[in-house]
Amino acid sequence: DEDETETETVIRAWPSQSSLLSADEGSRPSSSASQTSTFVNERLQELVKLFKERTERAKEKLIDPDDSEDETPPASPSKTAAAPPPEPDAEPEPPPAQEAREGHRCCQMKQPNWVRRVLKFRIPTSIDPFTNVVYVLWLFFVSLAWNWNIWLIPVRWAFPYQTPGNIYMWLLTDYLCDLVYILDILVFQPRLQFVRGGDIVCDKKAMRENYMKKLRFKLDVLSLIPLELFYLKTGFNALLRLPRVLKVFSFFEFNDRLEAILTKAFVYRVIRTTTYLLYALHCNACLFYWYSAWQGLGSTQWVYSGEGNSYIRCYYFAVKTLLTIGGLPEPTSLFEIVFQLVNYFVGVFVFSIMIGQMRDVVGAATAGKTYYRACMDNTVKYMAAYRIPKEVQYRVKTWYEYTWQSQGMLDEQELLIHLPDKMRMDIAVDVNYSIVSKVALFQGCDRQMIFDMLKSLRSVVYLPGDYVCKKGEVGREMYIIQAGEVQVVGGPDGKTVFATLKAGSVFGEISLLAIGGGNRRTANVIAHGFTNLFILDKKDLNEILVHYPESQKLLRKKAKKMLTKDKKPTEKKEETKEPAQVIPPRAETPKLFKAALEMTEKSGLKGTLAKLKEKANKSSVSLQPSVSSSLQPTSPLPSQHQEQEAEILSQRSDCSLRTQRAPSCQDEDMTSADEKLEEKAEAGDGGKRKGKKKVD
Repeated sequence: DEDETETETVIRAWPSQSSLLSADEGSRPSSSASQTSTFVNERLQELVKLFKERTERAKEKLIDPDDSEDETPPASPSKTAAAPPPEPDAEPEPPPAQEAREGHRCCQMKQPNWVRRVLKFRIPTSIDPFTNVVYVLWLFFVSLAWNWNIWLIPVRWAFPYQTPGNIYMWLLTDYLCDLVYILDILVFQPRLQFVRGGDIVCDKKAMRENYMKKLRFKLDVLSLIPLELFYLKTGFNALLRLPRVLKVFSFFEFNDRLEAILTKAFVYRVIRTTTYLLYALHCNACLFYWYSAWQGLGSTQWVYSGEGNSYIRCYYFAVKTLLTIGGLPEPTSLFEIVFQLVNYFVGVFVFSIMIGQMRDVVGAATAGKTYYRACMDNTVKYMAAYRIPKEVQYRVKTWYEYTWQSQGMLDEQELLIHLPDKMRMDIAVDVNYSIVSKVALFQGCDRQMIFDMLKSLRSVVYLPGDYVCKKGEVGREMYIIQAGEVQVVGGPDGKTVFATLKAGSVFGEISLLAIGGGNRRTANVIAHGFTNLFILDKKDLNEILVHYPESQKLLRKKAKKMLTKDKKPTEKKEETKEPAQVIPPRAETPKLFKAALEMTEKSGLKGTLAKLKEKANKSSVSLQPSVSSSLQPTSPLPSQHQEQEAEILSQRSDCSLRTQRAPSCQDEDMTSADEKLEEKAEAGDGGKRKGKKKVD
């Protein structure tokens, strides 16, 4: 009941200006403000009802979650829920046969993702031949068709493998290869982008005209000359398809594009060079069988006897001939002698070329490792010549081996030195930005400043137990851990581990930024295992921060916070400091002045000297410093001023003594002399000395 009364309560909006008027004025036409307040009241009431309903549903769900799962969420308060339509009569359930057909139809409609991608693929209007992977894949099919022709045309011409029973299979494959040639000429080659005057041309007409001006277009057209029409007169002769070999530019282009994609291109180069040698042997075997068939199988001792597999036997003969192995039968006819001589010369020439090319390919593939071996051998010779300890030599060898295994090179900068500055930055960002961006010290700095810093990073490998930096050294470098761990050690024995830093951590930044009173190392850091560090030199960092003052301020601020956080609270020792004096004590009274005072007291005279004594006593009492309470630094008075004051007093004492002892007739003269002396004493030291002479 309480909940129902709460839902029925009306929430009134804030009073409008019209509601503040007295009720005696009677009913007045509703203004725009009153209409707005009425609308707000209605909206607030709706919101309260919705909130109440949601609260009730939440309570029910907590009490019995199974019953509340089927409830649908309420409609949005901004939209009025439409009245539900009248429920129609229940339709009869479909028969199971119809459900099976619908399920089968749904299964047929679902297609794999790769099928959808193939169906959605559209050939672009312009193709970049250097970066488009689809074009490289198409070149593979063109090269496959070209290899079909160059390998099987000699076989079908020389050996009796093409028979009337399988001729249709041969023709079907031939025409499929011709279709690939036609698609390449009509679809792909006219869409290739090219560079003209430094600009990449993507215009359809310009790309088509550029292709038609090349020698490649002419050879591609010649390769499709339909010499197969002569089949009607000469029969199925495979030599009529020999022009298909002219499409050789596609094969060479495929080799270049594939080598640019492969990470280990030297493997493909070795396979391709070996294939060249095998193809030369293949052609020689076909010629040998053709001559044997023309001369007659087994007619002489030199020709093929016709026993066994014809292609394998002839290929074996070609290998022995071209590689000049020996053990061949003696040729009897002129053709046999000429054929054998040509085989010898071609074999020696081709074999030497293949061996030289193979050496170049393998040498280029192992150039990096050869350089690594040469550096390591020279270093070992140097250490042996200077009798370096064996332990140091072992560590040097370990460093070489681990650096080569982890990086594949000794110095990464040597590979990138020939690249433009922009490309080096792109490579550095891709390789190192993911690590440097996680460093807390550089978070919030200018993004471009971090990019410039990445170009200056050097990668160095440290062995287990190596000191990265020692306490007290001059800090000229900052370190970022790329891989591995380092330990901060210290203590009496120098082996106590204070902290362990992992990948992404930074150390050495305090000394590098010259914070904390200098650029000395504040701790010892050693490598816990094999550790790869990025090193940033102080000179390089300063050159970068000159252009980014805001980042420089932020780095210094962060480094100061890190320094104060790492410092341990030290016990404050109470140091007994002498209290500072606000006003220094007056100088000691001169002896002559004291003697004069004593004489006046004994004689019972009270004149100028007595007054001066009283003033001195009063000033000494009032100006005596409070030693126990004053802690402020002394305000030193010049010693010269004190000397002047003492000298003035001494002069006055002398003058007063003389005036007291002089006869009465000269009192006026002595008084005037005293006045003159006081004026000259205030003027300075020079006046004092002149005043003394006058008095005398």
